[in-house]
Amino acid sequence: MTTVDTPLSPPVSIRNPKRLAWPIGLLSLSGIAVVLTAWNVSGSMSEYYGAIALSMSQSWSNFFFGAFDPAGTVTLDKIPGSFWIPALFVRAFGFSPAIVIIPNALAASAAAVVTAITARRLAGTGAGLFAGAIVATTPILVAVARSNQPQSFFVLALALVAWASVRAIQRASLRWYLVAGLLIAVAFQTYMLEAWAVWAALAAAYLCTRQSWWRRIWHTAVAGSLSLVASLTWVAIVWLIPASARPYVGGTNSNNPWEMVFGYNGLGRFTASADSTDYRSFTPPFSGDPGALRLVNEQLAGQIAWLLPAALLAIVVLAVLRFRSALVVFLGVWFVTFAAMFSVVAGMHQFYTSALALPVALLVGTAFFVARARRVLWAQLALLATAAVTAVAVAAMYTDPTPILAGVQAAIAVVALVALLIEHRRRVARTATVVLVLIGMLFAPAAWSALTIAAPSSINPTAAGVAVMSVGGGAGSGGFGGGAGSGAPGAGGSGPGAAPGAGSGAGAPGGSAPGGSAPNGGMRGGSSARDGGSSTTGRTPFSSVEAGSDGELIDYLVAHQDGASYLVATFGAQAAASLIIDSGGQSVLPIGGFGGSDSVPTLEEFQQMVAAGEVVYVLGSATGGFGGGSSSSTTEAISAWVQENCAVVSDAPGTATLSSCAAVDADRPAS
Repeated sequence: MTTVDTPLSPPVSIRNPKRLAWPIGLLSLSGIAVVLTAWNVSGSMSEYYGAIALSMSQSWSNFFFGAFDPAGTVTLDKIPGSFWIPALFVRAFGFSPAIVIIPNALAASAAAVVTAITARRLAGTGAGLFAGAIVATTPILVAVARSNQPQSFFVLALALVAWASVRAIQRASLRWYLVAGLLIAVAFQTYMLEAWAVWAALAAAYLCTRQSWWRRIWHTAVAGSLSLVASLTWVAIVWLIPASARPYVGGTNSNNPWEMVFGYNGLGRFTASADSTDYRSFTPPFSGDPGALRLVNEQLAGQIAWLLPAALLAIVVLAVLRFRSALVVFLGVWFVTFAAMFSVVAGMHQFYTSALALPVALLVGTAFFVARARRVLWAQLALLATAAVTAVAVAAMYTDPTPILAGVQAAIAVVALVALLIEHRRRVARTATVVLVLIGMLFAPAAWSALTIAAPSSINPTAAGVAVMSVGGGAGSGGFGGGAGSGAPGAGGSGPGAAPGAGSGAGAPGGSAPGGSAPNGGMRGGSSARDGGSSTTGRTPFSSVEAGSDGELIDYLVAHQDGASYLVATFGAQAAASLIIDSGGQSVLPIGGFGGSDSVPTLEEFQQMVAAGEVVYVLGSATGGFGGGSSSSTTEAISAWVQENCAVVSDAPGTATLSSCAAVDADRPAS
């Protein structure tokens, strides 16, 4: 029996196998992405972010504000958009490490699929599957998707922005322009100001569309205004709510969400000091010094640099081949803007750069298949050769994972180059050649991504167990904790090949790490500081106790709670996180919020809590032998008051320094 193709309803038959390429390829891509990001993720949870998801799941107020603790005392230091879905998962399925990580894994996988759909619209099925594969195998994206850091939902939101933006540009459509602007606002809820960087590309591209200047300008004004209003809705609502009716905004000096977004998470990321009295700085010391070559330094090259030169070449290829100029502007400006931003910011985690996977994938996939459709051989050869040479150069920077991976990629690339030459000479197009090219571009980064499954880390997720994290340092010159135990750059650490969380570094039981220790000593396996630990301003995070058992301590506190609102108070949110999780969501008062620098509660408020019987027990201290490190004057005042007025509990489990403030004259000042 034969089938007859018609323009209106082409049948799917064995005589038209190309029609199956897209659904089968997309399904395969989805499966690969899910395996890389979601397989065996239960061991890489950040306890700080885990506590946030648990607390947000307990009330709609906590859910909206992004409260760190179940009582809603203080928020995390971000807009909580990236945690809304994990909190809903916890509310629906109960709390576990896998439950708070899987939403992030699914978000990264969805980003690969959405990118594939977008690239297909640009240059066909091959481009779509090619671009989706690039996103799915970007090592740093796989690494962060396997943690509960808040990056994956930002990448997904950006993928949706690209999807809508391409339609807006292709159709010169105000409707799709508005959708793209609203999706940028959604991205803003997940990672704030970084989302607005896409506007440079979108506006520049739309202004290149073929319509009157007046329409282009007013369309941009309307879409931009809508995006701005939608972006700032959460910030404005929180600002308008009286401070007494909501949690303290974490990461701020003034309990002001505008300061949190535009100061601490804006200007504060570009300055390595906290000299300003208007806002704090936070510059994670994990990606080397700022500079033009930062993205190819030892800290970042193996994570994101595999296709950066190929992406730059792709811009040239698309321009030379006269691909639609507005789309070239969109993809090129997006790539250059983000690359420049990550190159000049004072300090950052490696996983911030995972957002670069999207423009890189769209550029390389589109350029290769536009060149292929037009039978432009030099462009196909150049893109493949550039990726293969880059892989060899990147792999040469590391001893582990083995550089042989790049050698294998280079060998496959040579075979693919020959296949391209033969194919071009015989004027045929072969699927096998495309597969060879794909492997010749992605073998080494895909291998790094696969190796990440065996190297979990939530403090500072990096791919393949490579943790080169000191400021300006090379292999082994910096990292987490180590002998100094400070978590500062250069204080011991692990070089390439050492999985984050192993040995005496971050995440190892009994080891030191940025962000302080869990109450049973060290960071418990896979636990984490918020965004990786202390900033470069010299702060050393809190370490509230040295040994003992969370379970025994919690049992003791529950047995002696006697109606107190809070199970216990701790100095800094890091010490509180594991107690909140292990107690099943009991209220723990995190004095000073993350790192102990938030002025919540004030000394007067704390004294009132003690007088009212809301707080009885206090774990550790902000100074002296308990916590160590820097803190706010408010936190230090509370610590001094507790040490002078509260009694050390001699029968507390383990060696935890636990004080009881029962029957204390709460109005007595600290000396």
